[in-house]
Amino acid sequence: MIKLRLKRYGKKGEVSYRIVAINSLSRRDGRPLEELGFYNPRTDETRLNVPAIVTRLKQGAQPTDTVRSILRKANVFEQVNA
Repeated sequence: MIKLRLKRYGKKGEVSYRIVAINSLSRRDGRPLEELGFYNPRTDETRLNVPAIVTRLKQGAQPTDTVRSILRKANVFEQVNA
């Protein structure tokens, strides 16, 4: 199954994340199928590739709880249902 999850990067104490599509059996920081966005929890900055995310969700990708809340704030699910 394909998951939309966060991939951690950055140095200790200054972490940020990439939102990636990855096989659910792969490790957290493994090679992703596709990078779909960026999330910085320190500044609450989010950059999303919305068309690619909508495509992955329509193909059946399952977001993790954290990614689901990020996408909900960006109103991505409304575009999936439209």
